[in-house]
Amino acid sequence: MFKTCCPLILASASPRRREYLTRLGLEFSIVPAVIDESCNLAESPQNFARRMAATKARAVAATNPTACVLGADTVVALGARIFGKPKSQEEALMILMALQGRTHEVTTAFAIVAKELNIDQLDAVTTKVTFGTFPEPILQAYVASNEPMDKAGAYGIQGIGSFLVHSISGSCSNVVGLPVHAVVRALLGHALIQAR
Repeated sequence: MFKTCCPLILASASPRRREYLTRLGLEFSIVPAVIDESCNLAESPQNFARRMAATKARAVAATNPTACVLGADTVVALGARIFGKPKSQEEALMILMALQGRTHEVTTAFAIVAKELNIDQLDAVTTKVTFGTFPEPILQAYVASNEPMDKAGAYGIQGIGSFLVHSISGSCSNVVGLPVHAVVRALLGHALIQAR
């Protein structure tokens, strides 16, 4: 459907982001950014996501000045508390217990950097996700599926974890890891992609 107007690099190893760009018909290469992904003290979830996306894109663009680099970072937060990827099944269960029956926010920030074209855009999209409530054995069974283990917030809305979600307000693709509508509009706006 779309084609790139300059070499496109995805500065992420996320299979979900790769799948979205592939579905759009875009040709791109993958160069995961190697950066420190620690959250600063008192940094808001939105600012953390924005800093990570910008740092990823700029790090990869520094060694690929002729390319357009897309960096992204997804943060799941309940108030000011950020839930990253669980390091164990016990942590995954703890996260799910904390989120159930409540509304949390998923922010995906994205940065588009093309050094030779003097483009450096940073934006973020936030979606509200409300979980239903399930008995602990149900959550344990979900954790045992291993799906939560590589996902911020310990769930995949595009997979088995969809049963946890009572409702969402905002972009669904944003919760998966890339606000496709906003990213496509930005790439088109900079004439970095066009219709085939």
